[in-house]
Amino acid sequence: MATWQDNVRRVAPYVPGEQPQRPVIKLNTNENPYPPSPAAAAAMREFNSDLSRKYPDPSATELVTAIADVYGVDKDQVFVGVGSDDVLGMSFLTFFNGDKPILFPDVTYSFYDVWAELYRIPYRMIPLDENFRIRPEDYAVENGGIVIANPNAPTSIALPRDEIRRILDANRDVTVIVDEAYVDFGGESCLPLLAEYDNLLVVQTYSKSRSMAGSRIGFAIGSKEMIKALSDIKFAYNSYTMDHVTIRAGAASMRDVDYWKKMVAKVVATREKYLPKLQELGFTVLPTSTNFYFASHGKVPADEIFEELKKRDIFVRHWKKPRIDNWLRITVGTDEEMDALITALKEIIR
Repeated sequence: MATWQDNVRRVAPYVPGEQPQRPVIKLNTNENPYPPSPAAAAAMREFNSDLSRKYPDPSATELVTAIADVYGVDKDQVFVGVGSDDVLGMSFLTFFNGDKPILFPDVTYSFYDVWAELYRIPYRMIPLDENFRIRPEDYAVENGGIVIANPNAPTSIALPRDEIRRILDANRDVTVIVDEAYVDFGGESCLPLLAEYDNLLVVQTYSKSRSMAGSRIGFAIGSKEMIKALSDIKFAYNSYTMDHVTIRAGAASMRDVDYWKKMVAKVVATREKYLPKLQELGFTVLPTSTNFYFASHGKVPADEIFEELKKRDIFVRHWKKPRIDNWLRITVGTDEEMDALITALKEIIR
């Protein structure tokens, strides 16, 4: 006999990094170790709570205008959402509706296949090469769309803009999404390519370089036609996705360019300072253009290091997945946090 369970949509969900609710050294979810812009903090403090009884601006005009002004694009080229996950999920739903499989790397952000499964989108994972690098020529095949994280996660490797151009040149008839969550830490943004390719969508986030993971702000920049299509889907799904406080704080943070650049520079300086310390301990570390390392030890298994660090209240990320089960992703923290990490690793490896 048929039951209601027969009609339930089932999918293996995305599993985020652990979020321990006690004081720990948290290097597992690539959060920025420094606070948000003082301008954003002021916008939160000064918010008139009486406005909460009214719906926010569904178009988030204040936030969209700030993003457009900072990046030098038209407001009609900007789409905002509740974190880049929301923006990417809406983009999958909007642009990947053909019968041909969409393409993305086999080692990349693990939400991509989840969205493909959720929305019943055919997909094919393209293997990275033996050095965990994307080969643009592998994407010069028939497909229904492409999504590339650049710099890639969890591998931390950035593809030069000209290599993305090669992918775009071979795929002018489908949507190409470039997920630039980590681009501010050393990658080359593809935003300059928007003038040449009307099928390119660039997605960024406030969660990493702008220290606002808890506020959930993501945005996409593309052609006016692409943004109109995205907005139509968004308004068909939920008109009010961003609250008053988030819109105002996000706009203030976006305009505080000097602070943002200063904090990014601090993270990059720490990243470069502690890279040789990891290598001295016997780690192979992939070239990183992000706020994290992707590292594997020559003698001690990754899962053992992962568990031993947890015993010391230091959290990093480990996946039990093919090709990367002996690798760890380690977020760059403050110098003090990184000192504690190196001390703990010395004990574990010894």
